[in-house]
Amino acid sequence: MRQDVRDLLDELGRRLPVLQPMLEDLAEAWRLLVTSFDQGGRLLLCGNGGSASDSEHIAGELLKGFNLKRPVPVEDKETILLRFAAGRPVKDAARADLESALGRLQLGLPAIPLVSQAALGSAVANDLGADLVYAQQVMALGCPGDVLLGISTSGNALNVLQAIRLARGLGVTTIGLTGADGGRLAAEADLCLRVPAMRTPDVQELHLPVYHTLCAMLEQHYFASGA
Repeated sequence: MRQDVRDLLDELGRRLPVLQPMLEDLAEAWRLLVTSFDQGGRLLLCGNGGSASDSEHIAGELLKGFNLKRPVPVEDKETILLRFAAGRPVKDAARADLESALGRLQLGLPAIPLVSQAALGSAVANDLGADLVYAQQVMALGCPGDVLLGISTSGNALNVLQAIRLARGLGVTTIGLTGADGGRLAAEADLCLRVPAMRTPDVQELHLPVYHTLCAMLEQHYFASGA
């Protein structure tokens, strides 16, 4: 871990000393995700209620710029434009539009929130059972080398646990994000990030700075100037 990445982790500990005991677990979560992304893996995310919103929030910080600008490199732009024009007639206006878009688009990290599939979720709940709403998506999408982050303030949300269990069987690395107790998720995930709170709103308030820091560390590692 480079020092500029470590500085973000240390800053979280200085700003919120209550989180100091879990900083090394957070560093391990970062390492697991870097290993996955470096090998072409993806991050799958799930949770319920406020934790479903957190899943969307995390994906949003990773799929586009968070603290840093992430411009598409010039060589990548040129490759995209060449492929766009290869083997077919292309109007100058269309090429210009794509070139303009590439000047505004940003690089991202592959994060898929499993909470967003309303039609699929209703079908799974009706046909298979609501406890499998995330496991079904892991069955369809999960590949060895991916990471599944399951968020549950109690650590006992059954649909998150079912997804975690299946993911491990598929060779997907599993990370839990919970409250202090950790629930069953602490025993079943490969790594469990437990914030020191028990009441749901208190847990959720601490989840935010934890995953913001994790996203910032990943962004710093992949997109900081000179990285």
